[in-house]
Parts: sequence; C-alpha cells; structure tokens
Amino acid sequence: MIWLTWRQFRTQAAVIFAAVAALAAALAVTGPQLSDLYRTAGSSLVDQVSRADQTLYYTGLLVVLAVPTVIGMFWGAPLISRELETGTHYLAWNQGVTRTRWLATKLGFGAAASMTAAGLTSLAVSWWSSPIDRAINGGGATDTYFPRLDPVAFAARGVAPMSHAVFAFVLGVTLGLVIRRTLPAMATTFALYAAVQIAVPMWVRSHLAAADRTTVPIEPGGGPISVQDGARQLVAHPEDVPGAWVTAQQTLDGAGRPAPVPSSFADCLRTESGPPALQQVEGCLADLGALGYRQQVTYQPAGNFWALQWAETGLYLGLALALTGFCAWWIRRRVT
Repeated sequence: MIWLTWRQFRTQAAVIFAAVAALAAALAVTGPQLSDLYRTAGSSLVDQVSRADQTLYYTGLLVVLAVPTVIGMFWGAPLISRELETGTHYLAWNQGVTRTRWLATKLGFGAAASMTAAGLTSLAVSWWSSPIDRAINGGGATDTYFPRLDPVAFAARGVAPMSHAVFAFVLGVTLGLVIRRTLPAMATTFALYAAVQIAVPMWVRSHLAAADRTTVPIEPGGGPISVQDGARQLVAHPEDVPGAWVTAQQTLDGAGRPAPVPSSFADCLRTESGPPALQQVEGCLADLGALGYRQQVTYQPAGNFWALQWAETGLYLGLALALTGFCAWWIRRRVT
C-alpha cells in the first residue's frame, strides 16, 4: 500500500522537492555573505542589502507562503478524488485492504511529505533571513522588510509553515473525498485555504499570546503619529518596541477613556486647497495633546514570536486532526 501510494504521488513530490532544493542552493550560496554583513553593520544592515539579496528575500517569502497552497491543491485534492473519479479505489478495497488502512496510508504518507517539504523550505528561508530579522528587532528600519511578527513574514518563518502544509494537504484530501471531482476539489481547496490564511492573522493569531500595551503622547517631537480616514483616526508608530506587531490602536481622552478623535482636530487640519502643511499638522497635534489626548497601542512584542509560532502550529494541527477524523467517518459511511 505504501509503495502504491508512492508511485501515485512521486511526480508531484519530485516537482516540489526539486523547487525546494533549487531555492535552498541559492540561499546557501548567498547566506554567509549576508551574515558577515550583519556582524559589521548591525541594525543598519537593512540599508545595505543588495538589490539581488532583496529580490531573494521576497522570493523566499513567496515560496514558503506558496508551498502549503500548492501542496493542498496538487497533492491533497487529487490524491483520493482521482481514484474516486476513475473507480480504482475498488481495486484496493477488493484485495483485502480496508478503507481505514487505505485512507490512513495516503494521509500519513502525504502529511509526512508535506511537513518535510514545508519544513525544509521554512528552515532555509528562516536561516537566510535571520540577519535581516535580527537587524529589524534591533531597531532597523521596516520600510522595505517585514518584522518576523508581521502577518506576511510570520507565515514564512519557524515551524508554522509545516502545520500550514499539513492542514492544506488534509483539507485538499477532505474536499476531494467529499466532492469526488479533481478540478472542483482543487479550486475549492485553494479558496478555503486562502480564506483560513486571511482569517487567522486578522481575528485569531493576536489572541494566541498575551499582548502588551503602551501609551504614546500626542505631541510634536513625540512618537510618530499619522492621520488617517479624513482625520477621524490616528495611528501611532512607537519606536521603543522594534520588531513588534501592532494589533490595535485606540485614542484616549484627557481622562484616559477611549474616545473618538474630536471634530475640532479635523477642523484644524482643513485648508482651502490641498493637504495641510507639515507645520499645520504638528500644530494641530500639539493642540490635541494639550487637551490630554493620547494614543494607546496594543501589540505583540518581538519576544512572543515563538509562543505564537507554537500556538498557531497547535491550532493548525488540531484542525488537520479534526479533518482526518471527518475523513475516516465519511469514507466508512458515505463512500460506496
């Protein structure tokens, strides 16, 4: 059963592992030079990375993010749906292989391969990017590169990509088992996995570890404050928490209570034509600060990276386990 599964699986596996090997080779060649540059430049490394290394940085991000999606679509979804379409599953079932064993072999083999592919890719990219990540955590500028806790970079670092890949694979298998058509199962896998990858950073991840809060005064020369949404919202950019992931912003009034930005602030910024000048913005912020207004920032500190990684890994593995149980029930009760 294992040999048969491998023969059905080997072409897709070879394509992904070849791509992973090519990326790892490119990273291995350029990584030591980047580490040497960090030892001499420290947090200013982010201003000295070459254009080629910058391209490699974003390529690595995209590849790690794409691997679970590709695994779900091209490994998971066709694995069972193709057999159900052609009826070849009856050959195994009529030769003494139980449905549970047939399913367990396919799921176990595919999940192990998925974790290996995603784990190797994440390991290579995390190692190569570590000098940039350390530079940002040390106070380096984040205009070009992402902190490790940023929703984009987080899913391409550490152990989380392995759990993402397992979940995507099992999701694809589940949809293939239920839909029983390969192409619709592949398309549905892509849509549902993308939806989960959007929903978790937006509504779940920030609650997986205890957040910190800081209060930024609204005054010229204080922490950077930007004005958004037609002067109805303020966004603070605290400089004393490098590498942090800001998850919420709240304006506080003079009594320390959450409050909307007063309409007088928008009136202060209004001009006859064009945006207000920088001096005018600073003056309006000074007036707002004189009324006691402050900005409260809720954030996940850089030190919570591994706590969030392990918590999210457990979340995705739990989802994959639940889908596995559903597959076992479905194949015994609903597949004929």
